[in-house]
Amino acid sequence: MTYVDVPSMSEKDLKSKVNDLRTQIDHHERELKGIYRELKLHRTNTDDLKEKRNGLNTQVKGIASKARDAKSKRDSINAKIAALKSSRNEVNEKTRKFSDDISDLKTKRDDLNKLSKGSVETLSKAYAADLNLFLNADIPLNHEIDLFGRLLDLKERLGAAFDANAIHQRLMNTYEASKEVFESRDDFGDEISKLAEESQKYHLEMIGFYNQADELRKAADEAHSQISEKYAITAPIREKIDPLKKKIALLRDELTINLEKLNDIQVEKDDKKQEAHHVVAKEKLEKSGRLSLEDLKVLMDKGDLKF
Repeated sequence: MTYVDVPSMSEKDLKSKVNDLRTQIDHHERELKGIYRELKLHRTNTDDLKEKRNGLNTQVKGIASKARDAKSKRDSINAKIAALKSSRNEVNEKTRKFSDDISDLKTKRDDLNKLSKGSVETLSKAYAADLNLFLNADIPLNHEIDLFGRLLDLKERLGAAFDANAIHQRLMNTYEASKEVFESRDDFGDEISKLAEESQKYHLEMIGFYNQADELRKAADEAHSQISEKYAITAPIREKIDPLKKKIALLRDELTINLEKLNDIQVEKDDKKQEAHHVVAKEKLEKSGRLSLEDLKVLMDKGDLKF
């Protein structure tokens, strides 16, 4: 308790002061209650805003989690696409090599076929017939010379035909070896296209979730901004509370001291009144002995009578 220095005052002035202090305390307590009521109203609105903001933030977390899940799935699929594209590039490199080899073999074969101007079977028969004629027939010299030249030409063409057949066989082997590679290239394209569609689906899902989260986050931020505005409004109101409490406490301390002073005055008055009553009761006892109950009590309290 904070003690207040109360100057010496009459009973009347003390009572007036007590009434004034009580009036002031009552006024300040009503003012304090009004502040609490006003703060309660703002707090109710603030609590609603907090509940709204927290609910929105919870939704944002849930939707953001879904967005991250969609992103994770999209990225996983994109990683598969990248791996497939890398494999496809390797296959494309192989197909380019097969294509180059096939084209080169075709060119060589076609050039040899142009040189041979016939099949191995046809040229072999012609060469065998001319050779037999050259070795066994009795022909004129000039005819023999022509035949010899023709044998040389047939031999060269036959060699080209054999080479053309060998290259053609290599070409067929290359075709056979390339089939699986060319077919796998188409498989890669189909798989990549399918995965790309799936990746796009998850990408759009992710964007949709993020857009939803952004909208909800804006609403949550707006609610938070309104809460901040409420606190800004109530701050000056709250600042009045402590000074009022302090003022009321000081007034109560002063009231207590004045009441104690009044009580001291009343006790002093009661003591004087009882002393006067005691004198009168003693006179009654000595003169007539006729006493009231109050007289008896006073005399007993003072020890003048004992039972």
